[in-house]
Amino acid sequence: MRHFLDFEKPVAELESKIEELRKMSEADGLNIADEVARLTEKADRQLRTTYAKLTAWQKTQVARHPERPRTKSYIAALINEFTPLAGDRTFGEDPAVVGGLGRFRGRSVVVLGTEKGSDTDSRVTHNFGMARPEGYRKARRLIELAGRFVLPVLTFVDTSGAFPGVEAEARGQAEAIARSIEACLEAPVPLLAIIIGEGGSGGAIALAAGDAVLMLEHSIYSVISPEGCAAILWKDQTQAPTAAEALKLTADDLKRLKLIDTVVPEPLGGAHRDPMATITAVGEAIEAALQPLHNLEGATLRARRRERFLEMGREALV
Repeated sequence: MRHFLDFEKPVAELESKIEELRKMSEADGLNIADEVARLTEKADRQLRTTYAKLTAWQKTQVARHPERPRTKSYIAALINEFTPLAGDRTFGEDPAVVGGLGRFRGRSVVVLGTEKGSDTDSRVTHNFGMARPEGYRKARRLIELAGRFVLPVLTFVDTSGAFPGVEAEARGQAEAIARSIEACLEAPVPLLAIIIGEGGSGGAIALAAGDAVLMLEHSIYSVISPEGCAAILWKDQTQAPTAAEALKLTADDLKRLKLIDTVVPEPLGGAHRDPMATITAVGEAIEAALQPLHNLEGATLRARRRERFLEMGREALV
C-alpha cells in the first residue's frame, strides 16, 4: 500500500476510491471504466496542483518519504559490475556509508553514498544513514583510491546528518568529517555529488564538496534540519515549517543562490511514485555533468573546485 503524506490527503482519498471501484469491477464484472477514468484524471489533476505549490516544509517531507529510492537503488540500476569495498583501515566498517568500484556506462568509477535503508531491519542496519567516523574515513579512503587509479568519483547523499552519539564524538567525528571534505577538495579526479533525499549538515557536505552538485527536485540540502533549527532558535520544534522556509533548503532556492549546479526533475508526485524514471533521469544528468570534466587535469580540477567554494563565500558577503 502506498504511503501518503499529510498534505496528499485529497489525492489519497481519490486513489482509494479508484482502487475500490477496480475491486468491485473485478468481483462483479461491472463496466465502470468511464468512472475510473474520470476519477483518475481528477486525481492526476489534484496531484499536479498540489505539487506545483509545495512549501519548503512539504518538500522536506517528500525528501524523507520512506519509499523514495535510496543509494543502493541507484547503484544497482546505474553501476555495472559493482564491487563493494568495506572498512576504514582504522576502526571498522560503517554500513551507513556504502561504496566500491564499478562501471558507469562503460567507464570505471568509484561510487559511494549514505544509505538510509528501505525497511525497518535495513534502516537499523544502516543506522538510518547517519554515519560514524569510520564511515567518513572509509569515504576518504575510497576517494584517495580513486585519485591513485584516476577514476571519477560519484557520491549519493541521503542523510539527516552525521551520527550524534557520544561514541562517535569519542572516535573523532568532527576530524573525520573534515578529512573527508578535504579528500573531496583535493581529489585529482572528477567528483560529482548527487543529493537524492536529505542533505543534512556536515554529514552531507563530507561527500558533496565536488566539482558539481546535482540535486533532485524535491530533495533538501541544509546546514541543519528544520527541527534542529527550530529547537535552537525558538526552543519549539513545532516551528519547523517556519525554519524550513528560512533555511532556503529546496533545490530551487539553492540553484538560485548558486550553491548547486543542476536540479534534476522528478516524476509528478515525487521520486517515490516512479523510482526507475527518477533513477534514469539522474543517470542522464550524471552523464551530462561528467562529460566536460573528463579531459581536465588533476591540478585544474583542484583549482576549479577551490575557486568554486571560495566564490560561494564571496557571493554571501555581497
